[in-house]
Amino acid sequence: MKKYFLLLFWMCIVGYSQDEMPGYANAVSQFASLYNAQDYQGVYELFDVNMKKALTPEENRQFLSENVNRVMGNIQEWEFVGYQRGAHVYRTLFDRALTDILITLSARDNKINGFYISPPKPLGAPILERNTTRMIIPFEEEVFVFWGGTELAQNYHVAEISQQYAYDLLMVKDGSSFVGDPEINENYFVFGKNIIAPCNARVVQVIDGVPDNVPGTVNTAQITGNTIVLQTDLDEYILFAHLMQGSILVEEGQEVRQGDPLALCGNSGNTTEPHLHLSLQNTVNMEEATGAKLFFDQITVNGEIKTDYLPVKEDFIRNLE
Repeated sequence: MKKYFLLLFWMCIVGYSQDEMPGYANAVSQFASLYNAQDYQGVYELFDVNMKKALTPEENRQFLSENVNRVMGNIQEWEFVGYQRGAHVYRTLFDRALTDILITLSARDNKINGFYISPPKPLGAPILERNTTRMIIPFEEEVFVFWGGTELAQNYHVAEISQQYAYDLLMVKDGSSFVGDPEINENYFVFGKNIIAPCNARVVQVIDGVPDNVPGTVNTAQITGNTIVLQTDLDEYILFAHLMQGSILVEEGQEVRQGDPLALCGNSGNTTEPHLHLSLQNTVNMEEATGAKLFFDQITVNGEIKTDYLPVKEDFIRNLE
């Protein structure tokens, strides 16, 4: 029955607003109440006719009791965080895990016609809300925030727990991230730029040897490409992904100081063009992590000085001189 952990996706795709649509708050509340009461038949009655054709009441009971409740426990709370592939996404805290529940409703009768539970994140490591350690931007020059912020409309990473609130940083001149042939990495302004340590920390993970992609192609087998993860004294983990092959200057176990050079910006891994993927997380391995908000201590944002600031999409940011 493990196949049902990726359950029944999708009978209907609707909606493009980032607001929670009418009927959904009630549907997820009903689901949580019935699930916590172990009234799995009651949950089954929330499904529309096509969902009921796709699985039997017994399959539904086995999935919810064995694959969900036994593994994660009861639902403690949930929050609407936006849309993914047209479905409402509810970030859901269980007794022993954090996961996303995706739901669609039939426009005709508000019955559930699409339901998906993403792979859960165990609660073994404390969940970070944000950084306490003071950070600088890990570039020596001004960079452009292509993805950033806490809302899905500003930051597509919000839809994935392990990367929620991550940044994609690149460089832009005259409205473009490159000049000349777009299939040459060296034509991108950010390619080969120094990546520096945003704070004092220890190097706890290094991945190197991943070739840089030809722009426009991706390497889905090695998601983060050449990678560095730093750990602060407060157990905040900072992930730097898509670094240039052969450019990493540090090794695991090494102590670094704020401003120390770490590597060069590259185009390795699951990326279509050179940029830095920067993420704060609560553990070293991204696959097991929960993302957190990364604030910068004092930076210039679109020409104005900001303190304790979380950049958002289309900000131009740089460290103070």
